[in-house]
Amino acid sequence: MNNSDAFKEKMTNIVGKFAGSRFVRAIMEAGYSVIAFSIIGAIFLILTVLPQAFPIPGFASLYAETLGRFTNLFQVVYNSTMGILALIFAGTFTYSYTKIYQEEEHLNLNPLNGLLMFLMAMFITVPQLVWKNGSVQFVQSLSKSNIIGGGYAVSSSGVTRIAAVGIFTGLVVGWLTVQIYRFTIKHNWSIKMPAAVPAGVANSFSSLIPGFCVAFVIAGLNLIFVIAGTDMFKILYIPFSFISNIADTWWGFLIIIFLIHFLWWFGIHGATIIGSFLTPIGLANMAANVQGANHFLAGDPMNAFVYVGGSGATLGLAIWLVARSKSLQLREIGKAEIVPAIFNINEPLIFGLPIVYNVQLFIPFVFAPLVSGTVGYFAISSHLVHKIIVQQPWPTPVGLGGFIATASWKGAVLAVICAAVAFVVWYPFIRHYDRTLLKKEQAAAKE
Repeated sequence: MNNSDAFKEKMTNIVGKFAGSRFVRAIMEAGYSVIAFSIIGAIFLILTVLPQAFPIPGFASLYAETLGRFTNLFQVVYNSTMGILALIFAGTFTYSYTKIYQEEEHLNLNPLNGLLMFLMAMFITVPQLVWKNGSVQFVQSLSKSNIIGGGYAVSSSGVTRIAAVGIFTGLVVGWLTVQIYRFTIKHNWSIKMPAAVPAGVANSFSSLIPGFCVAFVIAGLNLIFVIAGTDMFKILYIPFSFISNIADTWWGFLIIIFLIHFLWWFGIHGATIIGSFLTPIGLANMAANVQGANHFLAGDPMNAFVYVGGSGATLGLAIWLVARSKSLQLREIGKAEIVPAIFNINEPLIFGLPIVYNVQLFIPFVFAPLVSGTVGYFAISSHLVHKIIVQQPWPTPVGLGGFIATASWKGAVLAVICAAVAFVVWYPFIRHYDRTLLKKEQAAAKE
């Protein structure tokens, strides 16, 4: 085995172990869980911004007299999805994480109990507390910009800390909940009921001691932070905010794109692995954008503007393979890929060309999305195109995805431009690769 093969095998093993870890698998499940809720929320958000999406003369007044009468109701539905996103995302993570330990360590863990204990623990961190006059007291504020009653901060989006901004805290609390639950069960810290007791009753008592331990640990940690002048939520938000700020920069965004495609080149689903960690950041930034912030890394900019056609930004490539390639192999692969490419699916190309482990196609596979990502980043950051306020379904076709994400026709145009510049990067490499394969096919035909 040469050094190159040894490096490939080592990389595959390291990343494979990381991707297969219990924590990462639970994170991925959490990412899947929010898709339906984010789409539901997005639909009702779009209904509230239709006049901005369609700046047609007379449409705003027509909207105000019709759908505009119900915007507060639309906001309520949006708040009932995106406004509780921390509970949905971290709750699913906790449930999945508990279930993985239950199945793989054969422990008497109940995923539903894990979820319920997480909800209890999460709400211990939600109220804002202060240490004043030798006791713990609720924060109270009735200023217009900071409404806090009984420790609970609220806004037009609902209770603020259970929305997207609380996802990172929720993940840490969920992880702690599962580990405490697992520890108590492994050490038999639970109340066992006789076999004759109904399963529901026995199950509730079996979670009593673990639940108490979870409450004691989370409340104890929060108390320490409160006495120190902060709280668990604020402490845990610091690293999340730091990572989010880096990911929202141009160079940070390029690093993310590079890592996704570097992993893909080794045959590892980089979009799923890296994307699972980007989801909390994207959702939090998207919710902030709705409230007036200006983040680029919000919602799902990847499928909207970066890898249109699939990882590697291969939509233009798929079209060229069908229309212009001379190699029979490439033309047939193009025929198989052209329809999936419209919906951002390109495994036929990744494993059929192949792109995986193919040195000749490594450069365009990595640099095409870097270029399309750069175009998308600066178009939105410079406000030429409206910021992302909606998370579109990832298989949404090019153009339509950009329109939904930004609720603007400019988003659709930007997506098409991104696809075009990505193909410019691909063109010389795929043309050379096509000629190489054609010569091999002609030589094989002569033999």
